[in-house]
Amino acid sequence: MTDTKGKVVAVNGNMVSVEFDGKVSLNEVGYVKVGGQSLKGEVIRIRGNTAQMQIYEMTNGISTDCNVEFTGDLLSVEVGPGLLGQVYDGLQNPLPLLAEHSGYFLERGVYLSALDENTKWDFTPTAKEGDVVFAGDSVGTVPEGPFTHKIQVPYGFLGSYTVKKIAKAGSYKIHDTIATLVDEKGKSHNICMSFKWPVKRAVNCYAERLSPEEPMVTKVRLIDTFFPVAKGGTYCIPGPFGAGKTVLQHTTSRNADVDIVIVAACGERAGEVVETLKEFPELKDPRTGRSLMERTIIICNTSSMPVASREASVYTGVTLAEYYRQMGLNVLLLADSTSRWAQAMREMSGRLEEIPGEEAFPAYLESTIASFYERAGIVRLRDGNVGSVTIGGTVSPAGGNFEEPVTQATLKVVGAFHGLSRERSDARRYPSIDPLDSWSKYKSIISRNLVEYAREIYKRGAEVNQMMKVVGEEGTSLDDFILYLKSEFLDAVYMQQDSFDDVEGATGVDRQKYVFSKIISILGSSFKISEKEEARGFFNMLRQNFIDMNYKTFGSKDFYDAEKKIDGILAEKGASVDSDVKALLKDGE
Repeated sequence: MTDTKGKVVAVNGNMVSVEFDGKVSLNEVGYVKVGGQSLKGEVIRIRGNTAQMQIYEMTNGISTDCNVEFTGDLLSVEVGPGLLGQVYDGLQNPLPLLAEHSGYFLERGVYLSALDENTKWDFTPTAKEGDVVFAGDSVGTVPEGPFTHKIQVPYGFLGSYTVKKIAKAGSYKIHDTIATLVDEKGKSHNICMSFKWPVKRAVNCYAERLSPEEPMVTKVRLIDTFFPVAKGGTYCIPGPFGAGKTVLQHTTSRNADVDIVIVAACGERAGEVVETLKEFPELKDPRTGRSLMERTIIICNTSSMPVASREASVYTGVTLAEYYRQMGLNVLLLADSTSRWAQAMREMSGRLEEIPGEEAFPAYLESTIASFYERAGIVRLRDGNVGSVTIGGTVSPAGGNFEEPVTQATLKVVGAFHGLSRERSDARRYPSIDPLDSWSKYKSIISRNLVEYAREIYKRGAEVNQMMKVVGEEGTSLDDFILYLKSEFLDAVYMQQDSFDDVEGATGVDRQKYVFSKIISILGSSFKISEKEEARGFFNMLRQNFIDMNYKTFGSKDFYDAEKKIDGILAEKGASVDSDVKALLKDGE
């Protein structure tokens, strides 16, 4: 605590105005004293000697006779070994311990240590006396689950430091001194395995920021092939309620080609968060066969919690992601749902009496969302290793309206747009990503020409489908009808995917390339078909056999037997691949 004290002079919901005597900084943490409790808050605006604070608790009982103590510290998280597998609230309180302390209803004003202070970690030094180190450099390692956790020089250290003393290999607690560093002025600094870092300050202790180019394979065909995400990139998943965002997030978390997954439930409905808390420990990591929670962190702030905590949970998540990126790891941060965060900003902006923007959201909505997504990226560290933070944010626009401000502000800064469709989800076509409205700026695992050819077939088939709704099937030519059946075939056997099957739910890169080439050859083939009923029966049979093949293990005898059966069905109809499609397939090899 500092010597700066204050007194509450006004209360407006979860915002309090405090008159203070001394020095106060923006984003500084303070505690409001009420009824023997200390309620945590953050300074969000300063006017003269009056500070507005957003309180991260219910503000019942706060009145104008309440005192305030300022800490001198910015809103921060504690980083170090022991983060993986934890479930935190927006302020990094471990929720299981908080529940043990408070019971069924969480007690306000209770703040617990984010890391276990009694656990001993097996420390192995990597630096030696006399070494020169900088902020973010590793001085030693400890094992944490399946990873080697690097003990780093705190990010707030400026300039170079010389290692004066380093602990020997052994077991230490997180607050035991493991190294003594001397700065350029000759002052000594003791460091331990953990330190704190302000959540609203991006970590930039790296040598070079790289362009995200390598695909982050999710094993979801519709994403990897048509709307890919790059490691270190950004994407958003807007969609109406019930369109499948939660299942898509679970599938991505389990199968994405990343080391660590961080889920920030920033104001999602309590029921869905409970579902996440129950299902994540039961999800198996396909790499190890053990619980996915061993490489997952969940930050839980439901819609029933104070709105100010939604913002804290978003920044807590991205700060922890940047911390693990500094170890050369690939991290996926899933923020669900950023609409709730934006609504919290709107509520606080109204209480601050700021000039509102569109739909009463604050005028700085776009810049705030952009600054969050800009913390994603792939970087080269000083030791030559490369780490990445990929951010995927879901948006919950009212009524599925993608023209609303939060969705539009997000679309301006992300690299891929996975728009969920109510029409597709109602038709049980999952994942319900709309193939016509969605887009990506990143490189696919499949040749671009092949992807564009398939999208063109799908688009033209969708146009024929719309036309048939007006003129009927009778008013459609046989060629157009076959084009429509080809687009439906592509949708059914490749774009749709069963997330609940061990084989079909996760399609690897080799399988996607192999199967997609076969599909392209079918889309680009001519058939000996004379009438529509014949065409319908043929494509129905082809589709069902292809779906059956999707459930067979790639490379197995069953898989190739199913493929031979498909080849026989094609041969019966005299399938002949067009020459231009053959050229596309050859170029795409």
